[in-house]
Amino acid sequence: MLPLPPPPPKGMGFMMPMFKPWVPKRIQPWIYVITVFCVQFSSGMYLGALDAIRGTTNFMIEDLLMLLYAGLAGMAIYFPMLFRMKFRFTNQQLLCGAAITIGVCNLITMHSTSMPLLLVVCFIAGMAKLQGTFECMSNIQLWITPRRDFAVFFPVLHIVLLTAIEGSGFLAAWFAYHFTWQMMHIFTIGTMSFILLTQLTLCRPFCPMPQRLPLKGIDFLSGLLISLLMLIVSYIMVYGDYRMWMDNRNLRLLAGIALILAALVMHRLDHVSNPYVSLKIFTYRNVLPILAVTAIGELLLGCEHTLEEILYEEVIGLEEHTKEELFIWALPGVYVGVAIDLLWLKVMKWKVWKLFGIGFGCILCYALLMYFRLDLNAPIEQYRLPIVFRGCAYAILAATLMWSLDESIPDLEQFFMGLFVFNIFHMYLAGAAGYGIYTTLFAHYLNDDIARYGSQLTLTQIDMTHFNMGQFMGQYYLHSMMSVALKQIYGIVIWISGSMTLLFLLLDIPAVRTNARKIPYWPVFGIEMLSRMRPLYMKRWFVRR
Repeated sequence: MLPLPPPPPKGMGFMMPMFKPWVPKRIQPWIYVITVFCVQFSSGMYLGALDAIRGTTNFMIEDLLMLLYAGLAGMAIYFPMLFRMKFRFTNQQLLCGAAITIGVCNLITMHSTSMPLLLVVCFIAGMAKLQGTFECMSNIQLWITPRRDFAVFFPVLHIVLLTAIEGSGFLAAWFAYHFTWQMMHIFTIGTMSFILLTQLTLCRPFCPMPQRLPLKGIDFLSGLLISLLMLIVSYIMVYGDYRMWMDNRNLRLLAGIALILAALVMHRLDHVSNPYVSLKIFTYRNVLPILAVTAIGELLLGCEHTLEEILYEEVIGLEEHTKEELFIWALPGVYVGVAIDLLWLKVMKWKVWKLFGIGFGCILCYALLMYFRLDLNAPIEQYRLPIVFRGCAYAILAATLMWSLDESIPDLEQFFMGLFVFNIFHMYLAGAAGYGIYTTLFAHYLNDDIARYGSQLTLTQIDMTHFNMGQFMGQYYLHSMMSVALKQIYGIVIWISGSMTLLFLLLDIPAVRTNARKIPYWPVFGIEMLSRMRPLYMKRWFVRR
């Protein structure tokens, strides 16, 4: 079990001993705030410059999404290592190492088009990004909340994370529109140089542990196998629709390898004395329901990455810069969602059931607004309000789920292992699976709608002397069918999010929640039903004899 650094004694106030004495104390935490924003605005590849990258390289959208999920896999796999690294190295070593790594990775992604190399580079950049973020936020945690109250810390953390997600996409699109897409990488290299400069001039080496903890005994092999498994699963999900899923021999082979790797990883984690991720975390109360809610929420919010991209790019035909300007409207919703979290968890200290219901209710409002406002000739300003609801839903669910996980896992080291599993569902597997599911559904509904509507078009209904088949198919027919298919998928999202909203609002009622806990599991229910029906069958059997 790793020790948690104690808060400062009363009367001493917040201190940051890593800064040199001549640096004013008032600006010390703000330097780290700027640093964490610099780290969070970094990435291996920026999807905000998607059109510009595809215009100068031979990458498809699936390739760029694969690089995105490689970076997310690097972030997820690094969670169990965070405290071990913090108690082994100094703050200067960790932040300077993260800044140098991110800078070198951005330099490589500017000039390379090799997918295997870029996968490794984006994976490493994700690890460095998480390392820099954790080092900054852990040092200013007591400045944010002197009592180390996670009901305050997690919402504030998501202000940083979600602002950087939306801001980096817009900034990448702005650079690509006015300059070139490589300018975002140059900007990131500049911000990493700023971090190096501040660390070398304003800070000194400091480690919270006088006796450094060694890195011996870490199960690196399990971490490597899990990383490989995540990359294989993301490849199957991202390229599944493009390669016709299991009709493709390579995907079938990768699916078999993934199953073997999953069995090998589970066997190793169960038998190694000091596993990379302890399976004990699944035995804690409410962990499995939290992961289930996380997966459902991420699948529903996957509309952002798939359906909205199809709508804005293929149907309406927005350029990347205009599209990212529209996505910025998610930030007001994010800040409203964070304010609701702070009010609910910190001030009022209410139960989270209704808060989950509010989060899924925001997804319901988003899907309803998109469903009824989706039109080819509608102004793009009408999509601002649904995007606000989407940002509010993401902020509420993400911060609340992370707080619930902390409440369910009291041990600090186990909590960071739980964060690893949580983030696999939160920002990796559910997102990649959502992309695969939505693209497959869209292709199915689009083909079905074209076949149904095309069968109704006959020569008796069309005046061929005034009919332009090419214009009809290219400008009206295909785009109309796309909007109909999008509405059908949004209808599914409406039903699921509405059901989840109703479920959590009902669970907020104590009588319903108490009686629901008395309902047996399905195997128990099945055994009881068989035991009750057995005498009836035995009686009929004796009568027939």
